Amino acid sequence: MSAAILLQLEYFLRVLGAAACGAVIGYERESHMKSAGIRTHAIVALASSLMMVLSKYGFYDILAREHIGLDPSRIAAGVVTAVGFLGAGVIFNRKMNVVGITTAAGIWATVGIGMAFGAGMYVLSIASSLFIVLLQFLFHTRFLYGRNAVMEQITIQVDSKEEIKELLGGIFSSSKIKISNINARKVDDTTLEIKLHVKFPESYDIYEIFTLLKNNPQIKSIDI
Repeated sequence: MSAAILLQLEYFLRVLGAAACGAVIGYERESHMKSAGIRTHAIVALASSLMMVLSKYGFYDILAREHIGLDPSRIAAGVVTAVGFLGAGVIFNRKMNVVGITTAAGIWATVGIGMAFGAGMYVLSIASSLFIVLLQFLFHTRFLYGRNAVMEQITIQVDSKEEIKELLGGIFSSSKIKISNINARKVDDTTLEIKLHVKFPESYDIYEIFTLLKNNPQIKSIDI
């Protein structure tokens, strides 16, 4: 087998290795029911690795000619720019919540891992993949709040002159209660009604949340 074919087989193994790393990251995302899963991350890593190989090694025959000068990083730079459009496609604005940012960041990181694999930095790529999966697991909501985190809707009425962000931040800042969604409407000139979807560990009692809100003098009424 010729040296040229062996060299291209090595490049192909780099692409396969990148796809495997992408699949590992995608598996974690898919296990949490995210829109971009194994296939998306594997293809993104594979394609970015292929582009990196092409950028780094694809023009050696042309560069051997006289008076020819090319920047080998141009294709790789284009990949980094292009992935922004792919990342933007998985970010959605649902009412007052923006979702998909973590998945978009994961796709962006997967591109970097694929490019590193294509450049021959195997240890860096594999270690980065494992570290990303570890971060996603450790800081995922279900891990922080427990596998059976409880969701509740709470409706409160406050003085319309109050700063909502500061009010809610002061109430929940010292607890493990997380606001997942918030809607507000004006009841009259002096009252604002706020509907909250909150998430808290199953060990919490709903009465604890009621007490937490009841003790705040700025809240006029509570409905749980």
